[in-house]
Amino acid sequence: MIKKGDIILVEVTGFTSYGVFVKKDDYTGLIHISEISDKFVRDINLFASVGDLVSAYVIEINEEQKQLTLSYKLCKSKRQIIVSEFKIGFEPFKQRLSKMIKQAKKELEEGAQ
Repeated sequence: MIKKGDIILVEVTGFTSYGVFVKKDDYTGLIHISEISDKFVRDINLFASVGDLVSAYVIEINEEQKQLTLSYKLCKSKRQIIVSEFKIGFEPFKQRLSKMIKQAKKELEEGAQ
């Protein structure tokens, strides 16, 4: 039995401009585009293909209609708090800039997946 808060494996059945339709056993579900990533999703079709299996976090269940409201980003990140490290001292901006650019590129690539 599927419960709210579970992470389940669902099959992608279709796409729309606002999300991804999925199924799990006799349930149908939607992963809204806002639940794919914390970053901008340029093309929802790049998320997966029809027939792919993806993990999803169960936000809500409508037992009467056998419908699920799901989140991909919640099951992927589990919403951990990230604390930045602070260094004592001074680092010239020219040295720091290349690190900042590499980090930004990495985050963009991860968000596009």
